[in-house]
Amino acid sequence: MNVRSSLLSLATATTAVLASLTVATSATQAAPTADTPASTSTVFIDAASLPADELSDLGHPIPYAEYARIQEGKAPARQAAADPDPGDQQDLRQQCANHAAQAKTATGWIKSRFESCQKRPFDLVLRDIRGTTTLGRLWFDQWVLGFAYDGNRRVDYVASIENIRVQPIPTEDATKWRLGQHFRDTINVSKSDPDPKVTVPQTVARDELLGVWDRTPHWTLTYTSPDKGALFDQGNQQRVFSTVTMDLSASSPNSAPFTEGGSVYTSSVRYDYAGKVAGKHKGAVFTKARVELVMSQKDPAVNESALHIYDALNRPERTFPSWPGKTVPGAKEPLHRLINKEKQDANRKRSIKECEKVWGNYSGSGLECDEYPFASTKEGSTKGDNRFSVRLIDGDDNETGGRRLNDMYTLNRMLDGDAFYMKITT
Repeated sequence: MNVRSSLLSLATATTAVLASLTVATSATQAAPTADTPASTSTVFIDAASLPADELSDLGHPIPYAEYARIQEGKAPARQAAADPDPGDQQDLRQQCANHAAQAKTATGWIKSRFESCQKRPFDLVLRDIRGTTTLGRLWFDQWVLGFAYDGNRRVDYVASIENIRVQPIPTEDATKWRLGQHFRDTINVSKSDPDPKVTVPQTVARDELLGVWDRTPHWTLTYTSPDKGALFDQGNQQRVFSTVTMDLSASSPNSAPFTEGGSVYTSSVRYDYAGKVAGKHKGAVFTKARVELVMSQKDPAVNESALHIYDALNRPERTFPSWPGKTVPGAKEPLHRLINKEKQDANRKRSIKECEKVWGNYSGSGLECDEYPFASTKEGSTKGDNRFSVRLIDGDDNETGGRRLNDMYTLNRMLDGDAFYMKITT
């Protein structure tokens, strides 16, 4: 059999499947009465809101491109290979797929302070406005890849609608169905520094027929925050806290608004120009990212530091100061960076005093007083709740641990009060 014959056979078989499915579906629908308007208002709703028996005849998704060609009386075309994504986008998509449960939430999976991803599947049913007739079903995946930048007050979002599949009844034309992604942003003025501003992209909404999305699924939005130059020495880090939100729309001719598409994606961002304390002088981060400082007890460079922190978090009865019911933050409760040098010095002095109280004069031993939570955190030893620990450990180990802590601060653009957690591996 030649290729043309194969394609025509496939088209005929697919059309037959469509016909058999839709005839069965039509048989279960309420027949219109004489006084039913010829054009009944319709609405898309979440398929999960309907009983399973109402969807039993609408469980056979057909790729949109195949459906559209059958509507045109053409044989299905062989799918062309998609244009490869840039490397960083492709890597993030693959990782996102491995975190499917988190990726389908409104905030998506936040890989780091600089990368985030949402992959959210949708399953919608088109019904008449009174809920008496089901006209079809629409499946698709929504993607949003987010990229913030260390060194630039900028955030990019690569949004798309992909993997579109449909199953309309014979009298409904899915080529006229539309989907829209609509972005909006807000600034938290009370949390931001004076005069906060965000420059939004020229195009913030895209509402297209399914066929347009199927051919061109991706589009990019770039948000930036203008700055006034280096003002951090004057106490102005030009922090701007912003939330980007996306609403989803779904419609067909004569349809009512889709009411379940509000805030299907949200992204919390901070722009700053904090200077060298943050590493690169300016940048942007996703503020809901979980930042962790990871240390291993098997790492000879910091194994003593790691063991001390592990004991403080998991076996506080082995640590000093000792008191009944003692707990130490950092695992479930976050630590928060402290920038003030005077308060850091006060923490160190308080911790050294505790070391001397327990071990006496240790000068000349090569040991140093290791403190946890760190002096550079707001949970340090002068906080006043005695939820800290000190231990004498090897001096090189202590100093290496301190350098790794500082690296974590700058690699993640941690500013004063930013939260992070400890993770000790064994």
